[in-house]
Amino acid sequence: MSHTIRLAISTCPNDTFAFHGLLTRAVDWRGLDFEVDLLDIEQLNERVVADAFDVSKVSFAAAVTVADRLVVLPTGSALGFGVGPLLLAATDGSTPENPGQLTLLPGKHTTAALLFALFHGGATRVEQVVFSEIMPRLRAGTADFGVCIHEGRFTWRAQGLALVQDLGSRWEAETGAPLPLGGIVASRRLLPSRIAAVQGVIRDSLDFALGNPAAALPTMRAHAQEFDDRVLFQHVDLYVNRWTSDLGSEGARALDELASRATAAGAGGGRLEVFAG
Repeated sequence: MSHTIRLAISTCPNDTFAFHGLLTRAVDWRGLDFEVDLLDIEQLNERVVADAFDVSKVSFAAAVTVADRLVVLPTGSALGFGVGPLLLAATDGSTPENPGQLTLLPGKHTTAALLFALFHGGATRVEQVVFSEIMPRLRAGTADFGVCIHEGRFTWRAQGLALVQDLGSRWEAETGAPLPLGGIVASRRLLPSRIAAVQGVIRDSLDFALGNPAAALPTMRAHAQEFDDRVLFQHVDLYVNRWTSDLGSEGARALDELASRATAAGAGGGRLEVFAG
């Protein structure tokens, strides 16, 4: 008898690439029955905080606020060096320095928003918007700054925007650790044997995509904000890496660093535990 798993992932290319095998049943579901939602990352964060899913992608900044209810799966995370969100401006030479300025953030629970708070908290007014609105609003002149995530990391120059700071580079300089953006978490209400089965399916799905990258392209295209195939695979090349396959000890240390800094800033709830099987 199969057991239903309420699974949610983001629409970003690294997730639709890694989960293509699961979504299309190209890999064995190991006796599980997945009901899958694909949502914007901040929608995922809000619903994970509300305990809406069994397994979900989530920003690690959101996960630390409910760390007692979750375990992080070893496979499926987005972290690394050179992967951080970018603080952009409409004009070159601008810096966030007064409350008359407005910074757009991609959701209050995102790791991007946490990094902005850690490094520039209180410098400007902030407004939370869907990530895809940020660069158009900068171009339109309705905001001074915006924290850019996802495909925009590869397209901001072509849109005539200016880089103020790579928030990931600042994280790396201060911590020496890879930046943990988001990962796959499972509710502790699931039996460990079921979490292990889910972890196995996700690892199989990632391995399938890595072995058949072109096969995942239609799934990536169906949900992407950016439809240039080259940009989609740039996204995958950056965010799908050795820590996506297995967080390992270095990934776990990065999670501890993020949880510690979030807690010190009043935005954390505890240490994130990586599922060990």
